[in-house]
Amino acid sequence: MAKESKDFSKYFDFSGAKVISEDQNGKTIRLNGRDIHIVSEPDYRQEKQRGKEEIQVHYENAVPDELKSLGVGKKYIIYTYGCQMNEHDTEVMRGLFEEMGYVSTEDRMEADVILFNTCAVRENAEDKVFGELGHMKVLKLQRPELILGVCGCMSQEASVVNRIMQKHAHVDMIFGTHNIHRLPHLLQEAHFGKEMVIDVWSKEGDIIENLPKKRMEGLRAWVNIMYGCDKFCTYCIVPYTRGKERSRLPEDVIAEVRDLARQGYKEITLLGQNVNAYGKDFTDREYRFGDLMDDIRKIDIPRVRFTTSHPRDFDEHLIEVLAKGGNLVEHIHLPMQSGSTEILKRMSRKYTRERFLELANRIRAEIPNAVLTTDIIVGFPGETEEQFEETLTLVREAGITSAYTYIYSPREGTPAFDMADNVPYEVKQKRLARLNEEIRELSFEHHKSLVGQTIEVLVEGESKSNSNVLSGRSRANKLIHFEGKKEWIGQFVDVQVTAAQSWYVKAEVVKEPVMPSQAG
Repeated sequence: MAKESKDFSKYFDFSGAKVISEDQNGKTIRLNGRDIHIVSEPDYRQEKQRGKEEIQVHYENAVPDELKSLGVGKKYIIYTYGCQMNEHDTEVMRGLFEEMGYVSTEDRMEADVILFNTCAVRENAEDKVFGELGHMKVLKLQRPELILGVCGCMSQEASVVNRIMQKHAHVDMIFGTHNIHRLPHLLQEAHFGKEMVIDVWSKEGDIIENLPKKRMEGLRAWVNIMYGCDKFCTYCIVPYTRGKERSRLPEDVIAEVRDLARQGYKEITLLGQNVNAYGKDFTDREYRFGDLMDDIRKIDIPRVRFTTSHPRDFDEHLIEVLAKGGNLVEHIHLPMQSGSTEILKRMSRKYTRERFLELANRIRAEIPNAVLTTDIIVGFPGETEEQFEETLTLVREAGITSAYTYIYSPREGTPAFDMADNVPYEVKQKRLARLNEEIRELSFEHHKSLVGQTIEVLVEGESKSNSNVLSGRSRANKLIHFEGKKEWIGQFVDVQVTAAQSWYVKAEVVKEPVMPSQAG
């Protein structure tokens, strides 16, 4: 019998609400005593569609002159949940805030605007946000003029927006991942209006360049190379919340990386939901991720990383380019998700266990010092003990040294949500513990092989427990602790590994760095 298509219209069924007005700018309703202006609302069906319409690229300023003083004398806080893409979106929003005259603060009691930039990938991330929104109700009663906003991936879920409208009337604005550039206008509306404003674009829209960014440190930077994902893995909400794959033009990416090199950044990470799909959507040129990496390799910036990749699109040309080394680091994050071909099929990953292992071996053949890390989900619907064991063996066979591991979290709106989640939670927990122990052993084995080696470390900061101990990361992204001087933070230091721990290594300095003041 054919499965009935899911009815998502119920999420925006406000039969109990009174429509006050409706025009080309949206509609205003009254719900539970609060006026809500809905400019546009999330729609699962639209978020799933992949239209052929051409993506436009816009270069105009996101902050018009008349809004550049809107935030003078005001302060903001952004709380960020989730992946590096969310962190990068927060950098853009900080840039927009500060171009309007706002100043950052850590104190909720003095903030004029508080934003929650949210993640929809796992249920516990959503629970945390709703918990925080509950706490905010008291603050809003104490300070009614405070503007409270929810943005990011959770905002792209119709059920989430409905829940906020019904139960968190103290929220002032909700916007999604596709219209961050509209933040100045939304803030203006929230400052001068009394309504909750909902402006969530379900269709992803165009690529907006020239958005200001406020990066928090002058050491490492994230550079977005593309948006969205077209893979539709059955467990994943991201293709709905982030839209279809859209690649930034290579000239815009390269100009941003060159600018970061001029500013003295030591390390950049190229970001995309699936960086290996970069360039597939170009109609006027044959230019893929390997070509972009080859061009960035020639820019004078010490380290270049990327995340995250999909094994299905990891092609031979990219491996050849990465093998050239230089500023392209040998750390490759390759999400496996499961070691069972049958589970991978149910996840719609479009590769097999054998294909993943073949890819890992091919990478090692071309890049002998490659360090592979991964993502793994345990307890996917229907996962048997034997299939879980296949994950354990593939982790070892592929030479994985570190992994982000998760218990499967059902996300409403995804195909897996309708699968029978028949693995008991206690079994999932035990499998996660066994997997983590396996990863810990592999990490420790790898770290033992580093003892005696001299490694270049980018010094990131001092240890929280001992100010004489510094910590940093190697090119392979290994965490390294060693004694040194505070002024070395931000510099490259050569250290020799002296002892292995499970998740980091201890080392001692071989050669002190030449400080910029000494270089002349």
